[in-house]
Amino acid sequence: MFEKRTWIRLPRNVVVGHGVLGRTIEAVSELHLTGRPLVVSSPTPHDVAGKRVVEQFEDEGYDPSEIVIDEASFDAVQQVIDHASEIDAGFLLGVGGGKAIDITKMAADDLGLGFVSVPTAASHDGIVSGRGSVPEGDTRHSVAAEPPLAVIADTEVLAEAPWRLTTAGCADIISNYTAVRDWQLAHRLKNVHYSEYAGALSQMTAEMLVESADSIKQGLEESSWIVVKALVSSGVAMSIADSSRPASGAEHLFSHQLDRLVPDGALHGHQVGVGSIMTEYLHSGQKGKWKDARDALAAIGAPTTADELGIDDETVIEALTSAHQIRDRYTVLGDGMSEEAAIEAATVTGVI
Repeated sequence: MFEKRTWIRLPRNVVVGHGVLGRTIEAVSELHLTGRPLVVSSPTPHDVAGKRVVEQFEDEGYDPSEIVIDEASFDAVQQVIDHASEIDAGFLLGVGGGKAIDITKMAADDLGLGFVSVPTAASHDGIVSGRGSVPEGDTRHSVAAEPPLAVIADTEVLAEAPWRLTTAGCADIISNYTAVRDWQLAHRLKNVHYSEYAGALSQMTAEMLVESADSIKQGLEESSWIVVKALVSSGVAMSIADSSRPASGAEHLFSHQLDRLVPDGALHGHQVGVGSIMTEYLHSGQKGKWKDARDALAAIGAPTTADELGIDDETVIEALTSAHQIRDRYTVLGDGMSEEAAIEAATVTGVI
């Protein structure tokens, strides 16, 4: 008898568009959440959107509480957990970019409370996924967390975010190309479970963004619409797979290793974008799609070289040759590549 089971947790409401921040109460009320809302944000997002969210709840007769966290850390997660327990919070809203949303979803998971995602920058697919990423020392931990019950993405707010954050979000999506390739490779060589549905959705999302790259322009609200829809799709793919596999392969290992070697060297999305150029070359050689990935990144103004990342060539090679040690996840990097092979891949693709 067939007994395989899976539990896919997806957002019930995804509200995207101009001015939808003002519909936060409407989106939340449909979820039948009860109790006191806790709004979690970081300093800039608090000024941009957090205050407005708190005011909406106050105007509707709620008794909201708020907390502003300064950094992404496990200490910050504990601060939110402690504050939520102290005020007897009924549900949490994360308002901000990756930092505030990751911290909130991890705290919500620990507390067993509902979580609503209110992104203020389209910088990565964590706005929807059930994964949280937090740095600790010279490494970064990716852990299971509470996926949002609702996503409220105001394209007017997103369009006003620093452009480099939007290009980082684009690059993060484009890197899905190689993440899915690595997942398929691990399935063939290591019998890792592969979800055709999640893989196809992730790949389609990357292709959609590459095809739309020429339409993604700074100051154009339509660009935020395109990018946030892609980020939502990518997050859904991870929820379907119950894994970060659809959006995280060798290019992410490369980025995580860069984080160790050069903390705060460049934005996560930009690093994985450059990583995807090289790992696509490793998958398919000279005739592969690495040029398509590079050209799409260049079209939106995202980095395609080590110099544009602000990281020296030697560090890129060191990260590429040691990235396989980051975690037990089989990718095209296998058990490591030689320095000569790394130099060739980085040189042929123009990264160095």
